[in-house]
Amino acid sequence: MKKQSMTEKSAKIFVLDTSVILYNHSAVYSFADNDIVIPITVLEELDHFKKGSDMKNFEAREFIRIIDRLSGEYPLTDWIPLDRDGAGRIMVVTDQAGSLDAQEAFGVYTADNRILNAAITVQFSNPGRKVVMVTKDINLRIKAKAIGLAAEDFETGKVKDIDALYNGKTLLENVEEEIIDRVYNEGFCLLEDVGIEDPVPNHYFILKNHRNSALAYYNPITQHLEKIVKRPVQRITPRNAEQVFALHAIMNPEVKLVTLQGVAGTGKTLLALAGAIEQRRLFKQVFLARPIVPLSNKDIGYLPGNVGEKLEPYMEPLYDNLKFIRNQYDEHDKEYHNLGQLLEKEKLVISPLAYIRGRSLSNIIFIVDEAQNLTPHEVKTIITRAGEGTKIIFTGDIRQIDTPYLDSRSNGLSYLIDKISHHAIYAHVLLEKGERSELANLANELL
Repeated sequence: MKKQSMTEKSAKIFVLDTSVILYNHSAVYSFADNDIVIPITVLEELDHFKKGSDMKNFEAREFIRIIDRLSGEYPLTDWIPLDRDGAGRIMVVTDQAGSLDAQEAFGVYTADNRILNAAITVQFSNPGRKVVMVTKDINLRIKAKAIGLAAEDFETGKVKDIDALYNGKTLLENVEEEIIDRVYNEGFCLLEDVGIEDPVPNHYFILKNHRNSALAYYNPITQHLEKIVKRPVQRITPRNAEQVFALHAIMNPEVKLVTLQGVAGTGKTLLALAGAIEQRRLFKQVFLARPIVPLSNKDIGYLPGNVGEKLEPYMEPLYDNLKFIRNQYDEHDKEYHNLGQLLEKEKLVISPLAYIRGRSLSNIIFIVDEAQNLTPHEVKTIITRAGEGTKIIFTGDIRQIDTPYLDSRSNGLSYLIDKISHHAIYAHVLLEKGERSELANLANELL
């Protein structure tokens, strides 16, 4: 082995597992000038993920292309420079057991233990350098630490403080009576009237005193606080201030991107769908999609029936919301029949998110339900495909994650809320009050 330079000794070596690659195919570029090791077992696992239409399949294919491009005519068993300024090097290593064999230590032959063996090999071959196992699999991190390996989560794209996440609304108490009257009578008030400096575009306010209250938002175009009027949409009447704000954001033509975050029963999906249907004549189509998170992480191929029958249980909550809106009308009403024809005429498309890939996203209103089960890269991919005249609404509960390797800080919805506030075409509302039923509220509060 050649003598290491001082630069090599100071740089760390990060060993990435499969979960990191499936989370973000360009993760290898996220470690500054440190070196990256990919265990050969990771390449074997990625080979199983390369076929399919889900985002994880896309991530696998893209990473394989990166490795192919980097290797060129060079063997991957040697250090290869990453093709970005300031980046380190990358190498693929085998899982040959050294003085410590993870397979024997844990008494079972698994892919995870082979990856641990690769990390042990790297640590043994590079004395004096810090070797860190990077994985989004919590159990693998624990196992790594149990055999003396340093282990970390992949932090790129993680929100630092989830409790400080932007909520989109502010309660202003003890507002002078004449200012609230001005909002009601003139439709707006000035920022200095309520002592606001450097406001966030499309931020919502509850102006309140001991006698009266008013709902308003900061309009970045007029630079005033403007009155919001509570009104029903598709006969769905908002039941609290948060729902009024949510409907306003959905219906505001100047806002092209909306996020609605809240626990189950707060009305996120129902409000988004009602608002989208109300505006259907302004758009070519209404798309309502959600990511498929198979039960027990098994592919939907395990389920009986054809594709439609396999996907039906996952889409049923979306159809339930459509039925609820339709049932606000009498069967003899024209609107009742019009809503029933939306699906037949494909004016409204309800689909798994993976099936949207490749479709044009121009002049549509696009609702992405359960967005907390997406990675930051998936959310970015969806938004970057938006064409002219498109509005996108993301809904979800960041504390109810169904996808392995995501949590409240690393999911795409949290990342989006954290990164994109303060933009004039964006609005966000945190819905905290459940309106489904007293029983549902009890479960959310106590269980």
